[in-house]
Amino acid sequence: MPENGNGPSAALSLTSSTVDGITLIRVDGVLDATTREQFADYLSMAGSDVILDLAGVTFMDSRALGLIVHHWQTSLASGAKFALIGVEYSKSKVMWITGLAQRLPLYDTLDDALAAIG
Repeated sequence: MPENGNGPSAALSLTSSTVDGITLIRVDGVLDATTREQFADYLSMAGSDVILDLAGVTFMDSRALGLIVHHWQTSLASGAKFALIGVEYSKSKVMWITGLAQRLPLYDTLDDALAAIG
């Protein structure tokens, strides 16, 4: 997949690679109404098996969380692999406020996620 939103003025940078046949998407920057469409477009190109690395997220709003939840639910329904890594409470409080942090497949590291879903 192409790199998206690179440069110092970009509010969001999305890059991807493949690890053990799973698309790893690294998210850097703000996930909110201003970057929702960019994030949605990138997720739509990702394929079925996805790990989102959110360690570089500086802020996440409910719209971005909604996209993540939708992708997770679609993955569950199709039997695909899905995980989130590097999620930090201080930058993704909306996950905890909504109670989704207890439901979403959150892992500390890429190795932990691969061991759980691989």
